[in-house]
Amino acid sequence: MLKGVIVKNVSNAYTVLCDEKCYVCTPRGRFRNAGVTPLVGDTCMIDEENGYILELLPRKNELKRPSVCNVDYGLIVASLKEPDLKLTLLDKEITSILLAKVKPVICFTKLDLAHDLEIYQSYREYYERIGIPCFDNQHLSDLLAYLKGSIVVLTGQTGAGKSSLLNRIDPSLNLKTDIISQALNRGKHTTRHTEIYWTQDIAFCDTPGFSALEVTGYSKEEVKATFHEFGCYECKFKDCMHLKETHCAVKDAVYRGEILPSRYASYEKMIEECMR
Repeated sequence: MLKGVIVKNVSNAYTVLCDEKCYVCTPRGRFRNAGVTPLVGDTCMIDEENGYILELLPRKNELKRPSVCNVDYGLIVASLKEPDLKLTLLDKEITSILLAKVKPVICFTKLDLAHDLEIYQSYREYYERIGIPCFDNQHLSDLLAYLKGSIVVLTGQTGAGKSSLLNRIDPSLNLKTDIISQALNRGKHTTRHTEIYWTQDIAFCDTPGFSALEVTGYSKEEVKATFHEFGCYECKFKDCMHLKETHCAVKDAVYRGEILPSRYASYEKMIEECMR
């Protein structure tokens, strides 16, 4: 029996790294019976001779989408163009990462295609002001220095450039990439599975992209808590949800331009999803 880390998952085949050697294993039936699914990032015990995952060790965190665990940072790769930047999707990714007790980081891509970099800069400054580190793919050394020694899951919209970013960091990876659909303004799925790659003293977990994301399975209060900037304002009612209540300091801050209107719109949408 060996202890290792799941570094790749394709269908029901899990690649487990144990002492620099990889074993392809399948979970024992009792995992399915217990409703437990092994994830990339799991530390586990395996029967290397028969190719079975025997036990999963406790996780420090777990992301629902992408489905990974035991990571330090969630690196949101967000393109400015092709596909266009979707602030609601970006905010949902931030909330999902925070709910999983993971630290969010944003890397903006395709700056060369953007028509108005001033708007991009205003978004970047806002997210940095509320405590989310922001980088771009034109200054990768800054990003790599920040992430050094960490386990990082890449997440983001299909076509935003996650695999391209990894290829720039380490050309030897030679990950498959593709052009986006001009008609649909969205990317094509090139990453079909989840896998960890080690490079630059960082463990990068590449994952399939998506074009939509819903924050479900959490309470309204949990979602509200992920909007850290709201905590800077004191409403008349302590349990104010910042929706239809009167004397709401957060809504006043949105009106004054202190809170990004798109952030508040994202918040409204997520609360609506929680109530379905």
